[in-house]
Amino acid sequence: MTDRTRRIRWAAGSAVALALLFAGAATVAAARGDGAEHHAAAPAAKNPASGSADAGFARDMAVHHQQAVEMSFIVRDRTQDEDVRRFAYDIANTQANQRGMLLGWLDLWELPKAAAGQEPMAWMAAGRHAGHDMAGMPGMGGGYEAHDGSLMPGMATRTELEQLRRASGKQAEILYLQLMTDHHRGGIDMARGCVDLCTVKVEKRLARGMVEGQQSELEAMAGMLAERGAPPLTHRPGPHNAQAGLAP
Repeated sequence: MTDRTRRIRWAAGSAVALALLFAGAATVAAARGDGAEHHAAAPAAKNPASGSADAGFARDMAVHHQQAVEMSFIVRDRTQDEDVRRFAYDIANTQANQRGMLLGWLDLWELPKAAAGQEPMAWMAAGRHAGHDMAGMPGMGGGYEAHDGSLMPGMATRTELEQLRRASGKQAEILYLQLMTDHHRGGIDMARGCVDLCTVKVEKRLARGMVEGQQSELEAMAGMLAERGAPPLTHRPGPHNAQAGLAP
Protein backbone atom coordinates (compact mmCIF):
# COMPACT_ATOMS: atom_id res chain seq x y z
CA MET A 1 0.00 0.00 0.00
CA THR A 2 1.40 3.38 -1.02
CA ASP A 3 1.64 6.37 1.31
CA ARG A 4 -0.93 8.17 -0.83
CA THR A 5 -3.44 5.32 -0.47
CA ARG A 6 -2.87 5.29 3.29
CA ARG A 7 -3.54 9.03 3.46
CA ILE A 8 -6.76 8.74 1.45
CA ARG A 9 -8.06 5.88 3.58
CA TRP A 10 -7.11 7.72 6.76
CA ALA A 11 -8.98 10.80 5.54
CA ALA A 12 -12.10 8.78 4.75
CA GLY A 13 -11.96 7.14 8.16
CA SER A 14 -11.50 10.51 9.84
CA ALA A 15 -14.65 11.83 8.15
CA VAL A 16 -16.67 8.95 9.59
CA ALA A 17 -15.16 9.45 13.04
CA LEU A 18 -15.91 13.17 12.96
CA ALA A 19 -19.47 12.48 11.87
CA LEU A 20 -19.99 10.26 14.91
CA LEU A 21 -18.32 12.80 17.19
CA PHE A 22 -20.50 15.68 16.01
CA ALA A 23 -23.62 13.52 16.11
CA GLY A 24 -22.90 12.67 19.74
CA ALA A 25 -22.29 16.30 20.68
CA ALA A 26 -25.43 17.43 18.89
CA THR A 27 -27.65 14.83 20.47
CA VAL A 28 -26.35 15.70 23.94
CA ALA A 29 -27.02 19.40 23.29
CA ALA A 30 -30.53 18.64 22.08
CA ALA A 31 -31.17 16.30 25.02
CA ARG A 32 -30.20 19.10 27.41
CA GLY A 33 -32.80 21.38 25.88
CA ASP A 34 -30.58 23.27 23.41
CA GLY A 35 -27.94 24.50 25.83
CA ALA A 36 -28.12 27.68 27.87
CA GLU A 37 -31.20 28.95 26.07
CA HIS A 38 -33.45 26.99 28.47
CA HIS A 39 -33.66 27.22 32.24
CA ALA A 40 -32.42 24.12 34.05
CA ALA A 41 -35.80 23.65 35.72
CA ALA A 42 -37.75 23.86 32.45
CA PRO A 43 -39.58 20.70 31.40
CA ALA A 44 -37.96 18.59 28.68
CA ALA A 45 -39.14 19.42 25.20
CA LYS A 46 -41.39 16.89 23.54
CA ASN A 47 -39.75 14.88 20.78
CA PRO A 48 -40.85 15.79 17.23
CA ALA A 49 -43.44 13.52 15.65
CA SER A 50 -42.48 11.19 12.82
CA GLY A 51 -44.41 13.30 10.31
CA SER A 52 -43.00 16.63 11.51
CA ALA A 53 -40.83 18.96 9.48
CA ASP A 54 -37.98 18.32 11.93
CA ALA A 55 -38.01 14.57 11.31
CA GLY A 56 -38.73 14.88 7.59
CA PHE A 57 -35.88 17.31 7.02
CA ALA A 58 -33.47 15.13 9.02
CA ARG A 59 -34.38 12.05 6.94
CA ASP A 60 -34.40 13.76 3.54
CA MET A 61 -31.28 15.84 4.04
CA ALA A 62 -29.38 12.77 5.26
CA VAL A 63 -30.20 11.10 1.92
CA HIS A 64 -29.40 14.27 -0.02
CA HIS A 65 -26.05 14.64 1.78
CA GLN A 66 -25.14 11.00 1.21
CA GLN A 67 -25.25 11.52 -2.54
CA ALA A 68 -22.99 14.58 -2.27
CA VAL A 69 -20.48 12.46 -0.36
CA GLU A 70 -20.74 9.73 -3.02
CA MET A 71 -20.18 12.16 -5.91
CA SER A 72 -17.22 13.71 -4.13
CA PHE A 73 -15.50 10.36 -3.67
CA ILE A 74 -16.19 9.48 -7.31
CA VAL A 75 -14.51 12.62 -8.65
CA ARG A 76 -11.59 12.15 -6.27
CA ASP A 77 -10.74 8.99 -8.22
CA ARG A 78 -11.45 10.48 -11.67
CA THR A 79 -9.11 13.50 -11.64
CA GLN A 80 -5.61 14.41 -10.52
CA ASP A 81 -6.45 18.11 -10.14
CA GLU A 82 -5.57 18.92 -6.52
CA ASP A 83 -7.91 21.92 -6.29
CA VAL A 84 -10.93 19.82 -7.28
CA ARG A 85 -9.85 16.89 -5.10
CA ARG A 86 -9.40 19.18 -2.09
CA PHE A 87 -12.73 20.90 -2.72
CA ALA A 88 -14.51 17.55 -3.09
CA TYR A 89 -12.94 16.28 0.14
CA ASP A 90 -14.13 19.40 2.00
CA ILE A 91 -17.70 18.83 0.77
CA ALA A 92 -17.58 15.12 1.65
CA ASN A 93 -16.20 15.84 5.12
CA THR A 94 -18.70 18.62 5.90
CA GLN A 95 -21.73 16.75 4.65
CA ALA A 96 -20.72 13.47 6.31
CA ASN A 97 -20.48 15.35 9.62
CA GLN A 98 -23.86 17.00 9.13
CA ARG A 99 -25.44 13.72 8.08
CA GLY A 100 -24.19 12.14 11.30
CA MET A 101 -25.87 14.92 13.28
CA LEU A 102 -29.18 14.47 11.46
CA LEU A 103 -29.20 10.71 11.95
CA GLY A 104 -28.15 11.18 15.58
CA TRP A 105 -31.19 13.38 16.21
CA LEU A 106 -33.50 10.75 14.72
CA ASP A 107 -32.00 8.22 17.14
CA LEU A 108 -32.45 10.65 20.03
CA TRP A 109 -36.07 11.22 19.06
CA GLU A 110 -36.56 7.43 18.74
CA LEU A 111 -37.77 7.84 15.16
CA PRO A 112 -37.02 5.61 12.16
CA LYS A 113 -34.44 6.79 9.65
CA ALA A 114 -36.84 5.84 6.86
CA ALA A 115 -40.59 6.38 7.32
CA ALA A 116 -42.66 3.68 5.64
CA GLY A 117 -45.27 5.08 3.28
CA GLN A 118 -43.92 8.64 3.49
CA GLU A 119 -42.79 10.20 0.24
CA PRO A 120 -39.67 12.37 0.10
CA MET A 121 -40.43 16.04 0.76
CA ALA A 122 -43.80 15.24 2.36
CA TRP A 123 -42.83 17.55 5.23
CA MET A 124 -42.61 20.44 2.78
CA ALA A 125 -46.09 19.68 1.46
CA ALA A 126 -47.39 19.67 5.05
CA GLY A 127 -45.86 23.11 5.57
CA ARG A 128 -47.51 24.40 2.42
CA HIS A 129 -50.89 23.08 3.55
CA ALA A 130 -50.36 24.75 6.92
CA GLY A 131 -50.14 28.12 5.19
CA HIS A 132 -46.37 28.52 4.73
CA ASP A 133 -45.29 30.00 1.39
CA MET A 134 -43.10 27.48 -0.44
CA ALA A 135 -43.67 28.97 -3.88
CA GLY A 136 -40.26 30.61 -4.08
CA MET A 137 -38.45 27.31 -3.55
CA PRO A 138 -37.95 25.37 -6.83
CA GLY A 139 -39.40 21.90 -6.61
CA MET A 140 -40.88 22.54 -3.18
CA GLY A 141 -44.35 23.46 -4.33
CA GLY A 142 -45.20 19.93 -5.40
CA GLY A 143 -43.81 20.21 -8.95
CA TYR A 144 -40.80 17.91 -8.56
CA GLU A 145 -41.23 14.31 -9.67
CA ALA A 146 -38.72 11.69 -8.57
CA HIS A 147 -37.08 10.02 -11.55
CA ASP A 148 -34.14 7.70 -12.27
CA GLY A 149 -32.98 7.72 -8.65
CA SER A 150 -33.28 11.50 -8.24
CA LEU A 151 -35.59 11.62 -5.23
CA MET A 152 -35.40 15.31 -4.37
CA PRO A 153 -34.55 18.64 -6.03
CA GLY A 154 -30.91 18.89 -7.04
CA MET A 155 -30.14 15.19 -6.74
CA ALA A 156 -28.30 13.59 -9.65
CA THR A 157 -29.92 10.71 -11.49
CA ARG A 158 -28.44 7.22 -11.75
CA THR A 159 -27.60 8.01 -15.39
CA GLU A 160 -25.69 11.15 -14.39
CA LEU A 161 -23.79 9.31 -11.65
CA GLU A 162 -22.76 6.68 -14.18
CA GLN A 163 -21.59 9.42 -16.55
CA LEU A 164 -19.47 10.84 -13.74
CA ARG A 165 -17.96 7.41 -13.04
CA ARG A 166 -16.99 7.04 -16.71
CA ALA A 167 -15.60 10.56 -17.12
CA SER A 168 -12.01 11.51 -16.33
CA GLY A 169 -9.78 14.55 -16.10
CA LYS A 170 -11.28 17.91 -17.05
CA GLN A 171 -14.55 16.33 -18.19
CA ALA A 172 -15.04 14.71 -14.78
CA GLU A 173 -14.19 17.97 -13.01
CA ILE A 174 -16.75 19.95 -15.03
CA LEU A 175 -19.47 17.35 -14.67
CA TYR A 176 -18.91 17.06 -10.93
CA LEU A 177 -18.97 20.84 -10.43
CA GLN A 178 -22.13 21.19 -12.54
CA LEU A 179 -23.95 18.35 -10.78
CA MET A 180 -22.84 19.62 -7.38
CA THR A 181 -24.04 23.13 -8.27
CA ASP A 182 -27.56 21.84 -8.85
CA HIS A 183 -27.21 19.58 -5.79
CA HIS A 184 -26.35 22.55 -3.58
CA ARG A 185 -29.18 24.66 -4.98
CA GLY A 186 -31.66 21.91 -4.12
CA GLY A 187 -30.08 21.49 -0.69
CA ILE A 188 -30.27 25.22 0.02
CA ASP A 189 -33.98 25.22 -0.82
CA MET A 190 -34.55 22.30 1.56
CA ALA A 191 -32.53 23.95 4.33
CA ARG A 192 -34.52 27.17 3.94
CA GLY A 193 -37.66 25.07 4.29
CA CYS A 194 -36.38 23.76 7.62
CA VAL A 195 -35.50 27.26 8.79
CA ASP A 196 -39.14 28.17 8.13
CA LEU A 197 -40.85 24.98 9.35
CA CYS A 198 -38.64 23.17 11.87
CA THR A 199 -39.23 23.71 15.59
CA VAL A 200 -36.04 22.27 17.16
CA LYS A 201 -33.73 25.26 17.57
CA VAL A 202 -30.45 23.40 17.15
CA GLU A 203 -31.73 21.87 13.89
CA LYS A 204 -32.85 25.27 12.60
CA ARG A 205 -29.35 26.61 13.34
CA LEU A 206 -27.80 23.74 11.43
CA ALA A 207 -30.11 24.47 8.48
CA ARG A 208 -29.08 28.15 8.49
CA GLY A 209 -25.45 27.06 8.51
CA MET A 210 -26.11 24.81 5.52
CA VAL A 211 -27.58 27.72 3.57
CA GLU A 212 -24.61 29.97 4.31
CA GLY A 213 -21.96 27.30 3.71
CA GLN A 214 -23.43 25.98 0.48
CA GLN A 215 -23.98 29.47 -0.92
CA SER A 216 -20.28 30.13 -0.39
CA GLU A 217 -19.41 26.85 -2.13
CA LEU A 218 -21.69 27.77 -5.04
CA GLU A 219 -19.60 30.89 -5.60
CA ALA A 220 -16.41 28.84 -5.48
CA MET A 221 -17.77 26.32 -7.97
CA ALA A 222 -18.85 29.05 -10.35
CA GLY A 223 -15.27 30.31 -10.35
CA MET A 224 -13.81 26.84 -10.89
CA LEU A 225 -16.18 26.21 -13.79
CA ALA A 226 -15.30 29.58 -15.35
CA GLU A 227 -11.62 28.61 -15.19
CA ARG A 228 -12.52 25.51 -17.22
CA GLY A 229 -14.64 27.41 -19.74
CA ALA A 230 -17.89 25.78 -18.61
CA PRO A 231 -21.22 27.31 -17.51
CA PRO A 232 -22.03 27.41 -13.79
CA LEU A 233 -25.30 25.50 -14.26
CA THR A 234 -26.10 22.32 -16.12
CA HIS A 235 -29.04 22.17 -18.50
CA ARG A 236 -30.92 19.35 -16.85
CA PRO A 237 -34.57 18.42 -16.69
CA GLY A 238 -35.96 19.41 -13.31
CA PRO A 239 -36.99 22.42 -11.27
CA HIS A 240 -34.14 24.67 -12.44
CA ASN A 241 -33.79 23.97 -16.17
CA ALA A 242 -35.93 22.52 -18.90
CA GLN A 243 -33.38 21.62 -21.59
CA ALA A 244 -31.59 18.30 -21.71
CA GLY A 245 -27.85 17.79 -21.83
CA LEU A 246 -24.89 17.92 -19.48
CA ALA A 247 -21.31 19.07 -19.52
CA PRO A 248 -19.92 20.10 -22.91
